[in-house]
Amino acid sequence: MFTRLPEAEAAASVSLTVDGRSVRARPGDSVAAALLAAGFIYCRSTPIGDGKRAPYCMIGVCFECLLTIDGVGNRQGCLVPVREGMRVALQQGKRDAGT
Repeated sequence: MFTRLPEAEAAASVSLTVDGRSVRARPGDSVAAALLAAGFIYCRSTPIGDGKRAPYCMIGVCFECLLTIDGVGNRQGCLVPVREGMRVALQQGKRDAGT
């Protein structure tokens, strides 16, 4: 459902790691957009019931795209631009802001 246009594939890219998997993204992408384009179907699970949640609004309103980015939990992936070497972890359940 979320695929890149053919001309976008030839653009420059950056590399980030998501749960140990190498992902290529375009400069200027948000982390949430990069995950969707790479085939990730969710980015967090709920603290109660382990329900899988995916980015929804992509503008920072809904908080469905919470991720752990470079060791900091509860980051909104739709608001954080990708950068070379970034480490991202899907967020499982409740996280403290500092972990």
